[in-house]
Amino acid sequence: MTKQPQELALLAESGRLLASVFEMLDRTSLVGLSTLQINEQVERFIVHDLHARPASKGQYGYGFVLNASLNDVVCHGVPSQSTVLRNGDIVNFDITLEKNGYIADSSKTYLVGEVSPAARRLVQTTYEAMWMGIRSVRPGARLGDIGWAIERHAKRNGCSVVHEYCGHGIGREMHEEPQILHFGKPGTGLILREGMVFTIEPMLNRGRRSVRTEADGWTVVTRDGSLSAQFEHTVAVTASGVSVLTLRPDEPGSGPVKRLALATVG
Repeated sequence: MTKQPQELALLAESGRLLASVFEMLDRTSLVGLSTLQINEQVERFIVHDLHARPASKGQYGYGFVLNASLNDVVCHGVPSQSTVLRNGDIVNFDITLEKNGYIADSSKTYLVGEVSPAARRLVQTTYEAMWMGIRSVRPGARLGDIGWAIERHAKRNGCSVVHEYCGHGIGREMHEEPQILHFGKPGTGLILREGMVFTIEPMLNRGRRSVRTEADGWTVVTRDGSLSAQFEHTVAVTASGVSVLTLRPDEPGSGPVKRLALATVG
């Protein structure tokens, strides 16, 4: 379950490359693009620019390099030429990347054009909740501490936490032990140890937490039609705390939780 220093170095390299994929998307004007066009753009960047492998493609029979989850889609949104991003949408891109045999996993929710204040608050709260969970990671802490920090922040801000999907260990395989729940009680669950690597990826809804899976077998949506947002990072437990392997240059790093600069993507 724990990784050796040479494995952590390889995971950090995969994480650095994956962060650059989101930097590329940050520079992309999303309005008017289909989610399939974005999928193809990301695949070209990973394969031809980064000389890496999009790890999601072919995993469990999935045919694309990312999930594109739009508005009331909680997770696993399937890219489509008919799904075009419009002004006012929010969309989560969940992307994995494998380099030298090790996988990193990250996601970010984008504001497309001018979004409603409610949508902006949801996205901001979700980002902050992820960081609350990350700040809880240190040797000797427990998995319940992560979930409790996330759920407390969500509830304080009028959001609900999806229970059906969770973070996970990661390394040579995309999904390894342990499972990382985004709700829980402090002081409970597995004790964290130096060298553990896993994802923290809360999904928060504006309405109730209930979800359902659509007929395609992949797309998960809110039952009440409310907006949903997600953020995700791959993290490693270090001797002194936590290292965020997929950290992007615009993010706060290991200091106090800061507000995300939610730039509008035109």
